Amino acid sequence: MDELQESLSLRMIPIPAGIVALRDDRTQRRWDVELQAYSLGAAPVTQALYAAITGNWPSSHGDAGCPVESVSWLDAVSFCNQLSRKQGLNAAYVVHDDVQGADLVAEADGYRLPSEAEWEYACRAGTPGPRYGHLSDIAWFADNSGGRPQPVGGKQSNAWGLYDMLGNVWEWCSDQYDPQVYGAYRIFRGGGWADRERGCLATNRRRSHPTFRIDDLGFRLCANAGVPGPANSKGS
Repeated sequence: MDELQESLSLRMIPIPAGIVALRDDRTQRRWDVELQAYSLGAAPVTQALYAAITGNWPSSHGDAGCPVESVSWLDAVSFCNQLSRKQGLNAAYVVHDDVQGADLVAEADGYRLPSEAEWEYACRAGTPGPRYGHLSDIAWFADNSGGRPQPVGGKQSNAWGLYDMLGNVWEWCSDQYDPQVYGAYRIFRGGGWADRERGCLATNRRRSHPTFRIDDLGFRLCANAGVPGPANSKGS
């Protein structure tokens, strides 16, 4: 993993407070979410970082600088807790054995997954459309990925310095999709290396069980505003 990827794998970008409009095409529901300031990883968690923290290398396409994939929602939550403890922060999840898998501790200063509202707001970075740039310039997808994930940071970032928000790998979010209909299913966002152009949109919502794993699904770190330490910096 080169210096850029090593930096991006832990760099946390401060995201300002704001409001994002969400929609669900399945139910035709639309709603607004008001967000407090938070921090989001500049790129998805890499395979090298995941292995350094957990001792495991689950990805189907081995490359240290590529996003970790073939990880479940529960794997991602466990990683967040392990990294938090390693940095002396309070774990953001209480993991348990029932169907939900884990509960978020809202006031914890440790790492967590973004809510889907936080994810979409950060992906858009103040832009009004479904993408923050021309897709070939900002994302690895079916037309240019070579049939596999690619090292993080290889495409243009959005205006807030976030890379690979679209394409490369889908990203787990904290939220349940629709508990009354889908139970414990969690949301993932962003499109992946195997998706066609229509799959890589800021608005696309997908879901699966928290134990689901596939080779185009990973995650990135999120934290409440003010998390201490060198990771919480825009850097260069």
